[in-house]
Amino acid sequence: MYKIIFQRSVTKQLSRIPANDRERISYKLFDLAKDPDNKALDITKLTGEPYLRLRVGKWRVVFDRDDTLRVISVEKVGARGGIYK
Repeated sequence: MYKIIFQRSVTKQLSRIPANDRERISYKLFDLAKDPDNKALDITKLTGEPYLRLRVGKWRVVFDRDDTLRVISVEKVGARGGIYK
């Protein structure tokens, strides 16, 4: 099982997301921590950046993964349109 670390700005971003969507995101992050190689999670490497993307409905979670330390660092959470800017 991987440990999930949130950047300080991510906690603020999560507080602005509606509660039902925030709950869906937390379930997906728990699944990600259990098995980050699960194909059903729809994880994609971002082009031109060292990060990965997790899709949760219209929301996106941008994260970095360190397999040696077994840590997932969540960098950004936001709506589909504005997260990549």
